Order: sequence, then C-alpha cells, then structure tokens
Amino acid sequence: MNATKILQQGRQPMIRFLGKRSTPSKIDHTPQVHPASPTHSLPESFASYRQKAQQHGPLNQTNKISTSHIGASPGSSLGPVEAGKGMYFDRSELPKRFQRLAWTADEIEAIESGGASLHA
Repeated sequence: MNATKILQQGRQPMIRFLGKRSTPSKIDHTPQVHPASPTHSLPESFASYRQKAQQHGPLNQTNKISTSHIGASPGSSLGPVEAGKGMYFDRSELPKRFQRLAWTADEIEAIESGGASLHA
C-alpha cells in the first residue's frame, strides 16, 4: 500500500464544523450608537452631523476663498510667500554643510554595476 493512504486512514482533521448555518428571520437594521462614541447619541440628521464634522479641518467653511473654485483669485492676491526665519522651502537653499554632496565617478560606477565594480 501507498504510505500516504496508510497515514490517511487514522487521520482526523483538527477543525470541527458545527453544521449548516441559518440566516436569522429578522435582522435589526436600525442605526445604533457606536460603543466608543464620545457623545453616546446619534445625530438628528446628516446635515447636523456635517455642521460639526471635521476631516483635515472643518467641513463647513463659509468664507469666500474655500467655497470658490480653485484659481478664482490670482496667487498674488494671497500675499507674498516667504519662508520664516530659519526655515527653507528647498534643500538647495540650506547652508552648504546641509546640502547634498555630489556623486563621485566611482560611486556612480558602483551603483550602475550593482557593486560588481568595487575593488576589494
């Protein structure tokens, strides 16, 4: 006999199936408060929820800039854009000691060859 068939004869799977599942006849779909809710109450309506909701800032901004479309006013009307003292917008504006060093020819060759050109 085959060794696998011999081993399978006395094998019993460790998982136990409970039998056929049945769907409940009535399911409650009414809104429920989340157990971790800070207010422990549901909002009266979606509109009232949206008035208080925030996602990366308030959602109910009513000022002219946020409700108008992008590009409605020129960038010059927003005022000058300058970095504060000790702040920089680009790495090239940093002092020389913090700027990136230039690659040497040996480093470029080592990267392009995957390290095969390194001499040990």
